[in-house]
Amino acid sequence: MKLIQSRDNAFYKQLKKLAESGRERRKSGLTLLDGVHLVSAWEVARGPVQTLVVAESALENREIAALTVKTSPVVLADVLLRELGLVDTPSGVLAVVPLPGVDATTVDLDQDTILLDGVQDPGNVGTLLRTAAAAGVKQALLGPGCASAWSPKVLRAGQGAHFVLDIVEEADLAGFVGSYRGTTAVTCLDGATSLYDADWQGPLAWIFGAEGQGVRPELIAATGLRIRIPMPGAVESLNVGAAAAICLFEALRRRLA
Repeated sequence: MKLIQSRDNAFYKQLKKLAESGRERRKSGLTLLDGVHLVSAWEVARGPVQTLVVAESALENREIAALTVKTSPVVLADVLLRELGLVDTPSGVLAVVPLPGVDATTVDLDQDTILLDGVQDPGNVGTLLRTAAAAGVKQALLGPGCASAWSPKVLRAGQGAHFVLDIVEEADLAGFVGSYRGTTAVTCLDGATSLYDADWQGPLAWIFGAEGQGVRPELIAATGLRIRIPMPGAVESLNVGAAAAICLFEALRRRLA
């Protein structure tokens, strides 16, 4: 096992760039996974990781040591791993993996889908992807302005959802809505039907919008079904992740019934 202790090490510099720069991730076709759960989820879904990186003090951790049986790790001095700044509390292990090659040409117009319109918060994007995967959705389209799906913080919030979803970034959401062969639905207030009274058949594509601004008016206008979530309490709105969970699992409940 190789121990890296210098910030001037070429491999460490590459890790730093991948941790901080979406442009570098796109250019290299690589990203970073932080934590035993994400690394294990990748290996279940996609096979062995390309490179495993372990903090020097974490080699004694039983779960992390189990990962090193399959892949000989690069060992970083603890201070260097912390300085990557992937998360507030480093787990002690990360992996370098290739970005999946999914693009707009592979989009399925008959598949249940979530569309994210300008969702900028990494935690919200990861939560939305995780919720969609849990509800059985297989496809996610992220429009311009969304947080990068494959950034370390979004990956951490997604908790492995990325590896079972087809994710398209910088997607033409309006073009998809216009061509989709199922029902498109958006949460809004004006002219909307209660989620529990709304009627739809076949595949369903939900559109969820940016924090505060919501979905763009022109996209709402092109959507087939306007939905409101009944809220008899004193709160006027929900976090986009909570709203998505309610909608996606109501759709799942109907399908199972």
